[in-house]
Amino acid sequence: MPETYTQEDVQQILQLAIAQQPTDGDLSRVELLEMASELGIPTENLQEAENQWLSKQNDFKERQQFDAYRSNALKQNFIRYAIVNTFLLLLNLVLFKSAGLALSIALIWGLFLALKAWKNYEMDEEEYEQSFQKWRFKKQIGQSINTVVDKIFKP
Repeated sequence: MPETYTQEDVQQILQLAIAQQPTDGDLSRVELLEMASELGIPTENLQEAENQWLSKQNDFKERQQFDAYRSNALKQNFIRYAIVNTFLLLLNLVLFKSAGLALSIALIWGLFLALKAWKNYEMDEEEYEQSFQKWRFKKQIGQSINTVVDKIFKP
């Protein structure tokens, strides 16, 4: 066994040791503070690490909401596509005994829908981040407006 370890090695070893330790479920904040104290970690450092962890958790949850929003929006577009094109196809068959115009519309619309789906799932990191930040900004604006309206109408 080595005589010295890097800080990264210590973190990995402790993480594995904690994961192997049998517990009765979740640990309390008091237990977390005790563990940090035993390891010589100052309370301020633990609080800062805890705040960083909470921030990452909130960001992760928000990104999950964003991904669900994008998926739901794409699903709604597919449903709209199916309903409208089914109606147009039936209308063309009844009126003109031909499906030419309806199929043309379905193919063109389908092409744009396929491109949108491809763009939705094949974004690079920068595009994804820009799209996420735009969605987050719209969400924050909506929440601000709701707060103002609630204060005005519900004193």
